Amino acid sequence: MRFTAVDLGASSGRVMRAEVTADRVELVEVHRFPNRPVTVAGTLHWDILALYQDMLEGLRKAGEADSIGIDSWAVDYGLLDDRGGLIGNPVHYRDARTARYTERLGADGYQVNGLQFLPFNTLYQLLESRLDHAETLLMIPDLLTYWLTGVKGAELTNASTTGLFDVRGRDWARPLVAELGLPMRIFPEISVPGTVVGPLTADVGREVGHGGVVTRVASHDTASAVVAVPAQTPGFAYISCGTWSLVGVELDEPVLTGDSMAANFTNEAGVDGTIRYLRNVMGLWILQECMRVWGESDLDGLLRAAALAEPYRMVIDPDDPGFLPPGDMPARIDAYCARTGQPSPGSRAQAVRCILESLALAYRRAVGDAARLSGREIEVVHIVGGGARNALLCQLTADATGLPVVAGPVEAAALGNVLVQARAMGLAADPRELVRRSQPLRTYHPGGGLG
Repeated sequence: MRFTAVDLGASSGRVMRAEVTADRVELVEVHRFPNRPVTVAGTLHWDILALYQDMLEGLRKAGEADSIGIDSWAVDYGLLDDRGGLIGNPVHYRDARTARYTERLGADGYQVNGLQFLPFNTLYQLLESRLDHAETLLMIPDLLTYWLTGVKGAELTNASTTGLFDVRGRDWARPLVAELGLPMRIFPEISVPGTVVGPLTADVGREVGHGGVVTRVASHDTASAVVAVPAQTPGFAYISCGTWSLVGVELDEPVLTGDSMAANFTNEAGVDGTIRYLRNVMGLWILQECMRVWGESDLDGLLRAAALAEPYRMVIDPDDPGFLPPGDMPARIDAYCARTGQPSPGSRAQAVRCILESLALAYRRAVGDAARLSGREIEVVHIVGGGARNALLCQLTADATGLPVVAGPVEAAALGNVLVQARAMGLAADPRELVRRSQPLRTYHPGGGLG
């Protein structure tokens, strides 16, 4: 069977063509493109029309497939009017409009949505939105699916990131929506991963040169990535590492205790009734912004130099709010170090070393907290996504956690996207076994040497 995966990250997107058999899955990238936000009149937007055009270009290059699936980052959305037209470009979660939200909903809210407090959660964004003329809210993958098929709807895993989802009832939290004064009419019916939406519209078919059907996959990219974690036992933690890092475990039930809320852990829906119990950590965003400011493109060279730099000369908190917005990240690292009585990195190599060591320590805290709060014993850590390429980060994580780290697959979100489609089309094989057979994996052991 042949499938097409549209996988949109916060900094880039790609369209992948896949072939799946009973014992292997093979991915080929056919189109990769940047995801460049745009500031207009002081508001940071996603350029959703550029993303749509690049998606169509990728579908043209991929050719006809048995199914098409779309995943993306979470929390952001588009609003449609009563004619189905988009009301303005979707606002970027890094926009400052929700900065004033510093308090979570409290224990009652956490008992409903089980969600980590982040000021850009969808519910806080909606409280800052004009909803007078809005008739439908569609998360980013659901918006693109609507433009491909003409069918509106919501997918479970992305809906669960909004803060307006009942994590035990696995549906919209209607009393909470009413309590916040939001109109229930805008929230479409939720469907589970693997639901076939329908065929491409005739207009889209003419534009891409073929037909096809769209299947709702685990449309939050982390949920898709977790599908592709090549775990062999339940005792694993995962780090889905890209612009953001999502660190957690896979559970059968949510953890809604006061300790869990205090630790700022989130309970998001996964496939087959699972819960992704995790904490957001800033991820490679800080490094990406440093490289942008430096005008640097040689990541491998920076990592080689960083491996030789002085260890733990300074440490930052990657989740400090000062590192969230775009901007001069090297200057912010210097300011953080000065504020905390530490020396400045002084070189690019030392700054990279600082970022990666700080991330590894944040991962150690998150993995330890996930184990403690869930009662799950952790035997191995899986790093999937772009961070799996970063040998220095993987080794530092093994050293920090004291656990073996299995790195790969890199394109975990796209693989999970494809595997959910394949199962919807009747494939009976175990998705994780397919990943283990098909994808290159590398294991890092504590004390195994840098790089």
